[in-house]
Amino acid sequence: MSTVAGGGRRADAVRNRKLALDAAIALLSEPGATLTVEAVARKAGLGAGTVVRAFGGKDALVDAAVSRLLQPVVARARDLLAQTGPEQALRVFLAELIAFQSSHHLISEQLGGLDLPATTTLRAELVRAVEDMIAAARRDGVVRADLEPEVIAVLIGESAFAIARSSTTSGELADAYITVMMDGLRPQ
Repeated sequence: MSTVAGGGRRADAVRNRKLALDAAIALLSEPGATLTVEAVARKAGLGAGTVVRAFGGKDALVDAAVSRLLQPVVARARDLLAQTGPEQALRVFLAELIAFQSSHHLISEQLGGLDLPATTTLRAELVRAVEDMIAAARRDGVVRADLEPEVIAVLIGESAFAIARSSTTSGELADAYITVMMDGLRPQ
């Protein structure tokens, strides 16, 4: 018999939820993996029914896994802007974003058609953080003012994602992308 853990949940239910969440996060890092309840259950050493009971369904499982991965990325973007100048924050964040997307390239493929409230909120926060970096860099005169921060944020996000998904992703390619992007953003 299981004892009740914090929040009124049984200890085995808390453990199973953690195992399933850890397995889902691991699958998001594996090239070619498909994030299904069955795949998560197999990786976690649990039954599919146990995974469903732990989360209520695939949407909630994916939302929990992706939001767990995105939380430190959003925090890092905010920290960089608070701790460095906006141009340096943007440059460092671009490199880190490409590395994150390279390591977790399955995330975007897994999100289609799912109801992911926590992930949606975090993605919006991430976009706002990048827009804040761009706006601050514009105020410093190091980023062109003829493009709106929202447009630049989309340009950065989409092109960084393309570089991250490239079969030839390397540090050298990422560095070249960042150099070209930052040069292209400088005022004329």
